[in-house]
Amino acid sequence: MHKTLIVTNDFPPRPGGIQAFLHNMALRLDPDRIVVYASTWNRSREGVEATAAFDAEQPFTVVRDRTTMLLPTPRVTRRATALLREHGCASVWFGAAAPLGLMAPALRSAGATRLVATTHGHEAGWAQLPAARGLLRRIGGSTDTLTYLGEYTRSRIAGALAPADAARMVQLPPGVDEKTFHPGSGGDLVRARLGLADRPVVVCVSRLVPRKGQDTLIESMPRILAAVPDAVLLIVGGGPYENDLRRLAETTGVADSVRFTGAVPWSELPAHYGAGDVFAMPCRTRRGGLDVEGLGIVYLEASATGLPVVAGDSGGAPDAVLDGETGWVVRGGRPDEAADRIVTLLGDPELRQRMGERGRAWVEERWRWDLLAERLKELL
Repeated sequence: MHKTLIVTNDFPPRPGGIQAFLHNMALRLDPDRIVVYASTWNRSREGVEATAAFDAEQPFTVVRDRTTMLLPTPRVTRRATALLREHGCASVWFGAAAPLGLMAPALRSAGATRLVATTHGHEAGWAQLPAARGLLRRIGGSTDTLTYLGEYTRSRIAGALAPADAARMVQLPPGVDEKTFHPGSGGDLVRARLGLADRPVVVCVSRLVPRKGQDTLIESMPRILAAVPDAVLLIVGGGPYENDLRRLAETTGVADSVRFTGAVPWSELPAHYGAGDVFAMPCRTRRGGLDVEGLGIVYLEASATGLPVVAGDSGGAPDAVLDGETGWVVRGGRPDEAADRIVTLLGDPELRQRMGERGRAWVEERWRWDLLAERLKELL
């Protein structure tokens, strides 16, 4: 692998799926052969201290820009090219193709011989907007390859690219740490702490935003409770939609059967997955296709934990499920469909075990971080 400059707005301690993706990949590369150029994110005193402490713990060099949002401005482009030269980097990995990939020509001129740009869900949205579509086409033409999460995002993004550039796309999804997410990850302790020891638990781990479908799960609870009266919905995570979801649970009359944990430290997430009997996140596409699920790594983390999953049909979410084998895909925004699948799973322990075991095996076969990191090394 060439020495590589990673250019990204999305990097911890900023929370989020892209951030976790990039950090996990970076940790599996040779630390002496990467330099990360990232935004500061939170410029408050506490935020700056937390960022400095995080960076000091990394085995590789992290350079922070003063801005909280890294964009391909002339100043940022000059800084990136200076870092490329200073550290002797021959490759560049853009953590998110849009918009940072617009810096590719300048970095190529500065000496980069290999430029890789990773796409996520938002680039599929860019591909639908005329002006953004043109920018995406420029990025595809000035990098050596664009990576994609799954078939949904590939098909949407490829349509915005020149045919030759689309043909050079390579799949690079996020992975799962199968040693961290596994059956027996501490779910019994979470159940005991929350007073759920013997209750059937439907767990959803995600940011609380409308696309994820926690509202659909709440609306499905009356139907679930009619069949499984002691069932409980465990909603794990924080986000701007929390107050709306709490009100919905009250107005739907199921507040006593819905538990909110709020934000949970990453180290405690495996145990919270393990607290469930079924994992469900019936995500849906919003805003005319601009707000879409890129992949849904939570489904794979749940599978690694040995749970059957119920996923929504938004974007690339179905790519993270073997429909009928590791779980089921339902139409997003349809509480009746989600409820029917959940009730079936809660009522059939053998089916839950079979789907959970198949999901665990699939993660080990295809979705391990070490396998995917080797693919990235080859691209760089």
